[in-house]
Formats: sequence, structure tokens, C-alpha cells
Amino acid sequence: MLKRITPSKTLDVLVATPSGGTGQGGIDRVMGGLRDELIRQERAGLNVRFGATRGPGHIALSPFYLGGFLLRMLGLKAAGRLDVVHINLASQGSTFRKLQVARVARWLHLPYVLHLHGGDYPNFWKDDDSSLSRNIRQMFAGAAQIIVLGETWRRFVISRAPEVAGSIVVLPNAAARPSLPHVGGGEQVHILFLGRIGDMKGVPQLGEALNRMQHLGNWRATIAGDGHVEAARAKAAEYGLADRVNLPGWVDGQGVAELIASADILVLPSFTENLPLSIIEAMASGLAVVATPVGAVPDIVRDGETGLLVPVGDVEALTLALTRLVEDQPLRRRLGAAALQLHRERLDLAPYAEAVGSVWIAAAR
Repeated sequence: MLKRITPSKTLDVLVATPSGGTGQGGIDRVMGGLRDELIRQERAGLNVRFGATRGPGHIALSPFYLGGFLLRMLGLKAAGRLDVVHINLASQGSTFRKLQVARVARWLHLPYVLHLHGGDYPNFWKDDDSSLSRNIRQMFAGAAQIIVLGETWRRFVISRAPEVAGSIVVLPNAAARPSLPHVGGGEQVHILFLGRIGDMKGVPQLGEALNRMQHLGNWRATIAGDGHVEAARAKAAEYGLADRVNLPGWVDGQGVAELIASADILVLPSFTENLPLSIIEAMASGLAVVATPVGAVPDIVRDGETGLLVPVGDVEALTLALTRLVEDQPLRRRLGAAALQLHRERLDLAPYAEAVGSVWIAAAR
């Protein structure tokens, strides 16, 4: 449990996130929730701004957003209105942009917090002596504080940069309490997938599992997200599931809220994750969760207690888990109630905002 620290003066924080906390990606949704909670709490001593480093739209525009963010850092620092930079970090382009933010922060003698979200980071930050690996290690070594989403990520960062062990804080993602009451699917148990449709999220395995469940008459499914939507629709039609499996494509925040309110089961059979926000949002509404034990997922989805865990890529196990939950309403309700309780105790936005604020204050000191 992080102890709340109150700054002796107003602390000015600038948060670097892909779309400034307004996008629909996981990082932006977490940061958007954090922004809203900070506004709600009206916490004294913190003045927090959010800025985009990638921006919405085509990736070709990202250098302009990154340049604007760096200029904003320079201007705020020159005006004496910047004390800490919070850098949200994932792999690929996110890292290349954040390396620049971290370099400028070090040049300005500004403490910064690294917040690691990327689920594929062990494959991206390799244990080698390449220029990229050295630059990433320097970025981590220069951080005043490092936030990771679970114990597995703390161990990973230490394995790459042992010198930062004392700067790491384990803080799982959080989600707001639902804006809509949970009603579920009624007589038809509603199975919900939220995420990018493709191989890494286990959508082919999910499709095959649903195909094997056709003999059960009391379920329907929604597979929502961008990615290979048309290919997934074609596969559902091939299985004869077009009337039972809805693939609406990308849905906005309100659409996600409506889907969760109408669902009974959240399924995410991913091959790689950090700590998916969709699972936390599902727990906030008391859904039963079926997931794979990747990243920090086992920290919150405890098999048989707050959800069901199935091995990565195991269609038979996934089919069995979903079948159990479709057929066993008491089990669904028990797992959903335990997930809801865990959210209120550990994954709600109010304690999350308190904890992040304390990390900023510790970084500034």
C-alpha cells in the first residue's frame, strides 16, 4: 500500500500519453480515467496536464505531436511551471518517441516517471548489447520512479536494469465504476470479447471454441474491436455462427459501457498482455472472466476465485471454461461477485489516483 504524500507546494506534472488521455487505446483510457478522477478529487497541491505524443489519426502525423509536446516541456520549464514528467511507455513507436521525451527531461534536469504498459516489451527490449537496448536501459536508469503493472513486470525490468530495483512501484491499472447498471444477457448468456481482433489476442482460438459450443443453445457472443474484423466475420459465417456472433468493429467508450452492462462473461484468450484494461472494466461490473495467465493477469484473475484461467492457445481448455460458465449460473455469479469485490478493493480509480499522485511527489523529491 502506497502512503499518501502531500507536497509542500503545488506540484506541476505533465503526462505524456498517446492521445493526451482522449483516445480509446488502453493507455489513453487509463490516463483519461486518472484525469477525471483527479478533477473529481480536487486534490490540493497537484496541477496535472496531459499531452499527446502520438496523436489521433495517421502515424505520419506523430512527429508533429511529439515536437509539440517537447516544445511544451521547454516552455513550461522556462516558466517555472513544470516539476515532473510522467511518461507512459509501450513498445515500438511509443518507445522511440519516449526516448526523446526522456532525453529532453534529463537535459532540463526534470525528474520523470516511467509507466510501463506494453505487453510485448520482453520481446522488444532484448537482453543484448544493441544500441536500442542500451538506450532503453539508460531511459529506465534515469527515471526517478518506475511504475509497472504487476510483479512479473517488476522482475522483468530488474532483469534488464538491476540498478533500478529501488525505484520500481507495482501499481495495477484501474477503471472507474460503471456508469450503467449491469443487467446481463438474460436468457441468452452474453459472452464478450473486447480488444484488437487478431492472432495475438487469441481470436482464432476463441472462434474455434465458440464453434465447438454450437450444441449449447443459450449463448450469444460479441467480438468487438478493430483489426481483422472482416476475416473474423467470414470465419464466423464459415462456422455457421453469423446469427450468434456479432462483430461490430471498433466501439467507442459509451459502446464499451453498454456492451459490458449487457454481458455475463468477458473472455480474453491473449498470447501476450501487460494488464488489460478490458478485464478490469469487466470486473468493475461483476462479469465472470476467462483469460490466459499472461503478463500481470494472474495478479488479479485467480483461477477459480476471481475468474478462470486457461493455457495460452489451448482451444479445448477455453471451450471447457466457457461451457462451464454458460451452463453454471451460480459459478458465473460467484466469480463475478468476487471480481467485483476485488475491483472495489484494489482496482478502483480513487485509490489509483492517490497512489499515482504519491509517486509524482516522491519523484519530485
